[in-house]
Order: sequence, then C-alpha cells, then structure tokens
Amino acid sequence: MQTLARRSHPDYNARVPTAAEASPLIAAAAELRDAANRLSFAPPVECVYNPLDYAWAAHEQYLSRYGGGAKRVVFLGMNPGPFGMAQVGVPFGEVAAVRDWLRIDAPIGKPSDEHPKRPVLGLDCPRSEVSGRRFWGFFADKFGQPEAFFAEHFVVNYCPLAFLEDTGRNRTPDKLSAAEAQPLEALCNTHLARVVAILQPEWLVAVGGFAEKKAREVLGQADVKLGRVLHPSPASPAANRGWAGQAEKQLKEQGIWQ
Repeated sequence: MQTLARRSHPDYNARVPTAAEASPLIAAAAELRDAANRLSFAPPVECVYNPLDYAWAAHEQYLSRYGGGAKRVVFLGMNPGPFGMAQVGVPFGEVAAVRDWLRIDAPIGKPSDEHPKRPVLGLDCPRSEVSGRRFWGFFADKFGQPEAFFAEHFVVNYCPLAFLEDTGRNRTPDKLSAAEAQPLEALCNTHLARVVAILQPEWLVAVGGFAEKKAREVLGQADVKLGRVLHPSPASPAANRGWAGQAEKQLKEQGIWQ
C-alpha cells in the first residue's frame, strides 16, 4: 500500500476509470432512486427531495467519472443536506467543490414538490455548505487532483433522500417514525451491501455516528473493516475545532491511512 505522501504528489498520475467500469454502481443507484420514489412520508415531513431523481445527470456523471474499479476505502455519509447533495447530486456536495474540484457540470433539475424556503438552484446555489466544504477541501488539500483521491477512495451516502418540515427545517432520517424508517432502511441496507460488493473495499469509513450505526448493522459480518471519522458538520463543537486535522488523525490511528 502506497503512502499518503505518494498519493499527494503532483506527479502522481492515477489511472482514470472508464464509465463502463462504473456501470454496476450506476445500475445500483438507479434501482435505489426508483425504489425510493415509491415511498411516502407523513407530517412533520412536508417535502421529500430525491437528488438521484432530479439531479440524476450530475450523480451519474460523478459515478461514471470516479466510481469505476475496486476501492480500498469507501466513506459513508448519512443523507443529502438541503444545501449539499440536494443541490448538486453529489455526497457532501458543496457547490464550489463539486463544480471546481470534481468538475461536475451536468444539468440539475427540480424536485417535484419543492419547498419555497429550500429551492434547488443546482450549481447556482449561492450558499456554501460547510460540511461539504470541509470534507472535499480536506481531500483536495491532501491529494491535489480528484483522480488521485478516487484511485483508492469513494464516497456514498446511506440514504438518498432529504426531508424538509413545513418550516423548511431539515429532518434527518434518524427522526423518522418507525413505520416510515423501516421500508426506507430496507432499501438503503440493500444498496449499501451492493455497493460494498461492487467496490470490494478493505475499509468502510462511516462519517459520523448515524452512518457508523447503519454500517455495523448491515456490514457487521461482512469481509470489510469498519472505521469512523468525526462528521464535519458545523453543528458539532468538536468539528469546529479543526475538523481536517482530527479526521486525518483518526484515519491514521485506525490504520486506514499510513
């Protein structure tokens, strides 16, 4: 296994995977998209955003460009944030990072039931999503080019849906009723297991406690090591004390990075 320093070197030229290599991942995401669209949710959930649907072109571009081949490390997030993946179709999708670093430029549509306080503006969204800026900014600093990062790493979310209350407040999946969570989690669990089977990672690294809990439920007996890093959310006091440094320390202490 090569060191992080080698991966960060500007002369490092990772082989770019082909779209054909990413086709199993694309098929799995399409099945999750369609199945999630068939679910229903009751108040206090007022609007449900499925970026795998209205932002499918951007998500498919992300998968095609970076999802081919086996990955040594897969990072697992929770679900789209209203100013992150809900805007741009990419996990932890802060606009500037997705547009300028990941170079995603596919058109992004609108959810069928859009909350007036949370419009989907795609790559024109003026608000910077802090979690995504910290997350992708960390890897951009360490690896330079996205191809170097994605040569051995990939990033997926556990849940494809974002939930908004009548006020526009984001409602996270752990706050759903049991009746609503059960069918959703059945889909998400199947998809996560399928992603791991496709990418064959040595490590599945949960970003935050919710993702870790789900990873252990789904993959506890699987042939993959489970790790965890602090979630980069600004709602976390710990993350606000230098998230990048803490994440790197955790990755090295667990043996995920040298």
